[in-house]
Amino acid sequence: MGVSTSETEKGVAVVTVDFPPVNALPVRGWYDLADAIRVTGGDPDVRCVVLTAAGRGFNAGVDIKEMQRDDGHGALIGANRGCFEAFAAVYECDVPVVAAVQGFCLGGGIGLAGNADAIVASEDAVFGLPELDRGALGAATHLARLVPQHLMRALYYTSRTATAEELHRHGSVWKVVPRAELRSAALELAREIAAKDGYLLRLAKAAINGIDPVDVRRSYRFEQGFTFEANLSGVADRVRAAFGTDKDRGQEGQS
Repeated sequence: MGVSTSETEKGVAVVTVDFPPVNALPVRGWYDLADAIRVTGGDPDVRCVVLTAAGRGFNAGVDIKEMQRDDGHGALIGANRGCFEAFAAVYECDVPVVAAVQGFCLGGGIGLAGNADAIVASEDAVFGLPELDRGALGAATHLARLVPQHLMRALYYTSRTATAEELHRHGSVWKVVPRAELRSAALELAREIAAKDGYLLRLAKAAINGIDPVDVRRSYRFEQGFTFEANLSGVADRVRAAFGTDKDRGQEGQS
């Protein structure tokens, strides 16, 4: 359980997240993921990183139960800062990051996938932000990198999800494959990327980030301010109180 790193072939490293049962990460998990991505991307022998997850789904966001056990705001602050660091680590990784997404990609999962350089998804993958059902706000910055503006807004306000095939039609998912073929498909793309000159790949990553129309660090941090306001006003506690009860819709995670 936790975050692990392996090098499956020359130039390609795989970072795997494993927090059963649904990959809802605790505060420490977000920081561990950020550290793993930064260290792996900084390895001069690595030219592409594949971000993957074990189990039922790619990521269900933060561990809301950890927040519920906290009488103060320590877990909330930790989760927000941890997500901020993990999302930034993916975006700022020295080399391209390929996200291999299966099952649910919710809340914080959108932050990770949205900041990746490419996404390969299984046929059963779904993407969404159940934030309004979890007493939170955030990661619209990253969802807007996956779908057009008005669809992003509709998905955000309704907490509904989009399928991997829908995102493939929008051009944000590189390839959709059966779940059994997800790892091999992600490695195939990573292998093609890693065949390029490592120095040039690093220059290319820096250049592409430099021409992005949106500063993802700044815009996500702006969103997080409203998450704090929701918590200070008490509305977040009222909404989160339904989490795990019969009133809950059955999805887990937030960003």
